[in-house]
Amino acid sequence: MTYEESAALMTDPGFRGRCKVAVLKFADSIMNQPSSVAGYNARLRWAQQVFQQPDIIAGQVQPPTVMDGAVQSAGADVTDAALQGAVEAVVQKTL
Repeated sequence: MTYEESAALMTDPGFRGRCKVAVLKFADSIMNQPSSVAGYNARLRWAQQVFQQPDIIAGQVQPPTVMDGAVQSAGADVTDAALQGAVEAVVQKTL
């Protein structure tokens, strides 16, 4: 993707909606993890924030997700599975 295409996707409402679904799915999986998982408390706090403010968290995650290799290769046509992986990789870097 060009810089212009990347910038446009970073603010695309439809793509933000897909990112929101991905963060909610990831938050749900975190909520079901045992407390013995490394970094559990930070992960749990993030998951709780997602459920309280999914639109805000999706907006925060969207720009760095666009920079993921899978998204850069496919653009807005990235598969849901690849997008899920990209979102989770971005979140893992911040937790």
